[in-house]
Amino acid sequence: MAGRIEDYALIGDMQTAALIRRDGSADWLCLPRFDSHAVFARLLGTEDHGFWRVGPTPPQGAEPAPADRRRYRGDSLVLESEWDTPRGTVRVVDFMPPRGTGAPQLVRIVEGVSGRVPMRSALRMRFSYGWVVPWVHKIDHRTVAVAGPDSVWIDTDTETYGEDLTTYSDFTVGPGDRIALTISWQYSHREPPPLPEPETALEATETFWREWVAHCTYHGPYREAVVRSLITLKALTYSPTGGIVAAPTTSLPEEIGGSRNWDYRFTWLRDAAIALSSLLRTGYREEARAWREWLLRAVAGDPQHLQIMYGIAGERDLGERELHWLPGYENSTPVRIGNDAAGQLQLDVYGEVTEALHLAHMTGLARNDYASLLQVKLISYLEQHWDEPDEGIWEVRGPRRHFVHSKVMAWVAVDRTVKLIESGDVDGPLERWRELRSRIHREVCQWGYDAERNTFTQYYGSQELDAALLLIPQMGFLPPDDKRVIGTVEAIQRELSTEDGFVLRYPTDRGENVDGLEGEEGAFLACSFWLADDLAMIGRVQEARDLFERLLALRNDLGLLAEEWDPRLRRQVGNFPQAFSHVPLIDTALRLTTSGA
Repeated sequence: MAGRIEDYALIGDMQTAALIRRDGSADWLCLPRFDSHAVFARLLGTEDHGFWRVGPTPPQGAEPAPADRRRYRGDSLVLESEWDTPRGTVRVVDFMPPRGTGAPQLVRIVEGVSGRVPMRSALRMRFSYGWVVPWVHKIDHRTVAVAGPDSVWIDTDTETYGEDLTTYSDFTVGPGDRIALTISWQYSHREPPPLPEPETALEATETFWREWVAHCTYHGPYREAVVRSLITLKALTYSPTGGIVAAPTTSLPEEIGGSRNWDYRFTWLRDAAIALSSLLRTGYREEARAWREWLLRAVAGDPQHLQIMYGIAGERDLGERELHWLPGYENSTPVRIGNDAAGQLQLDVYGEVTEALHLAHMTGLARNDYASLLQVKLISYLEQHWDEPDEGIWEVRGPRRHFVHSKVMAWVAVDRTVKLIESGDVDGPLERWRELRSRIHREVCQWGYDAERNTFTQYYGSQELDAALLLIPQMGFLPPDDKRVIGTVEAIQRELSTEDGFVLRYPTDRGENVDGLEGEEGAFLACSFWLADDLAMIGRVQEARDLFERLLALRNDLGLLAEEWDPRLRRQVGNFPQAFSHVPLIDTALRLTTSGA
């Protein structure tokens, strides 16, 4: 059985990532890319679906013990886990060297601290998400697991042996001893990957992260949380293209035991656009530039074919299917790979993309004429379709509606493009689009606002609320001191907040769910950060700071956040770690740093 979601640590090489739980078990790893098939899928099943545990040898019949301590080594993605045992103390150092064009590697170095501690490595390879048992054999003193196009090479100075379709290694470490174990992936028809050099790779990995973090320009009171979130965003970036995955996992449930389980190993335009904002404002211009170039490649062509998400190299076909052999995280089924939401109409995406391009332009990112032309093409299409119903920001699988947030973001798209034309950097029908901007604004305020309750609503004619309405002042649709903004913030606090003050996306517990799905979900962490932002904007800064610090307390011991927080079970839920949680954490920290107490 997998551990609690917050029990996992993230390591990665900017092309894929592994999740390692407290007992030293790597329970999730896709090779060679984030969206490749998993070779360790215990996270969504059992040990039979693949794992790699390195830790003290447990007593006969006992379960492996969790580490007594763990931490990242400084501002890096190098994980240290320590166990205090009756025979002494031992440390395991886990990392994935930044890959470049080489073979992906997962390196585990066992260090003796005190006493003499018996250790065990138990490695069970299962390709194709736990479905395929590979052929394991030795070639020139190296062990290799092969199945179809995949091969994984196991290198260590210790002796290995096979038993119960698992590769084991037993050894003992004393003070100062260092034993390295490495796996490397390669296409099975190619030459074996080079022999790893674990100590050299460790030094290079630490140097990479130290130098990368040095570029951070934020030095406020929340620096630790901001830097860890930035490192997480960097880890979720596919370095060959600049695409940012929403999370490195699939099908971690939004409700334990429920069916709200989705594949997040893709690049959502919305998530990546807000990530660009955070990167630019914290000094990471190169990452922002790479994302813009990814965007321009991914959305090239006719704007009517704009998707809400793409593969990490810009792939458009993200067909969804279910993996029937996996029982799911804590029996949360189905387990899905691919995501059919890629084909939805979500008009808000035009606003998020345009806002990102506008921000890049305003902050002096090297000019790209195609980006400006793309912006104009997007608005030319949006001009004809903004008044259509859509599936909205939350990718509902129920009927299309006139979602207020979608209309607000359509206004944002037109507003930013009008400003681009006014700057003289591009030509366009300025007066016509000024009128379009006004028309959208009037309609939203007429049909998306409930004057009796003094709040905007989820969609035209609805009585329900939606946490996405918190973005109205942040996008400049209305000023923060507008009574309609204040009324909406207060209504969301009353009707969509948990007892802890965290925010639900929208109601799922009464009548027909707008999303067309069964079950409920936890508090959505991004929305909770948005509320803290709004509270600061309307002058309730101390209340905003209190909420923000309660949200920081939800992070696991390594500073990581999933998508949601279950207020009943008091645990993290949803895919992990989630870019859409860490980005607004950065944004709120920046706002609070510049707000008066």
